[in-house]
Amino acid sequence: MRAIQLVSENEGLQLVDWPLPDQKDSCKIIRVSHAAINHRDLWISKGRYAGIKYPVILGSDLSGYDDENRRVLVNPGFYWGDDPRVQAKSFQILGLPENGCFAEYVSVPEPYIYMAPEHLSDIELAALPLAGITAYRALVSKCKPQQGENLLITGIGGGVALQILQFALALKLNVYVSSSDDLKIDQAIQIGALGGVNYTNSEWDSELMELTGGFDMIIDSAGGDSFSKFPRLCKPAARITLYGGTNGIISNLSPQQLFWKQISIFGSTMGSQSEFSNMLDFINENKIVPIVDSVYNMADFNSAFKRMESKQQFGKIVLNISR
Repeated sequence: MRAIQLVSENEGLQLVDWPLPDQKDSCKIIRVSHAAINHRDLWISKGRYAGIKYPVILGSDLSGYDDENRRVLVNPGFYWGDDPRVQAKSFQILGLPENGCFAEYVSVPEPYIYMAPEHLSDIELAALPLAGITAYRALVSKCKPQQGENLLITGIGGGVALQILQFALALKLNVYVSSSDDLKIDQAIQIGALGGVNYTNSEWDSELMELTGGFDMIIDSAGGDSFSKFPRLCKPAARITLYGGTNGIISNLSPQQLFWKQISIFGSTMGSQSEFSNMLDFINENKIVPIVDSVYNMADFNSAFKRMESKQQFGKIVLNISR
């Protein structure tokens, strides 16, 4: 079969011929139709991820067909464990350490295979799993939103942030966004956000306060210096969820505002098996369609990764795996 493999630290990603996956007990072989790229794949390919092994086939998000030719998707978070609050030490994500779905076939433990929502195409379906579960836990499970509350989503444009936006609109929240790209802000407003600010403006937090009067919820994927401004933007009893840390260490965070306003800060990663099922139910009930930025042929994977690295995408970048 064809596969996109991280061959070695020096050789990087290559399109290779690779043996079909072995048939393992309690696993099914899925014929992959489409696969979506995540920042996780980019970071692994650049050696910026823990526990990298070589060679490995990357890829966590897929649409495909099982051995009965039924259309399926996969929960890419395996072995969460029994505690819904936190993943077990056994938790792993498809695409490292085990081979992932940037291949024509992939072996998946049977409990993590789900029937595809009928309203989604194969391309849209591939865009859903990792972003969908991450967004659902960060917004629904952690923040416990109430209709009419104000939500700020930072860094709009990526798959998770846009999935949070779509979920929030279905829940009838007042959504505002931030980005370094005015076009992405405009695109988010076209989808349903009420407004947004460019965070490269030094007064972006003051602009948001003027627009909204404050937020009940803030969901962030970056951390860094901007995070320290969030408490000022928060209403009393606000909730902040952090699901990434691309901007690094958070400094100059005022504890006074946190405790006086009774602000809760949550860390969030992926989600449990039950949350994935609940997310799919929510997608079906509200007929939500993930936003796709672009689709590339499998052989053109380098262009797809360059698109992600450029930070220009608005939505998920998808690979056509099927011939």
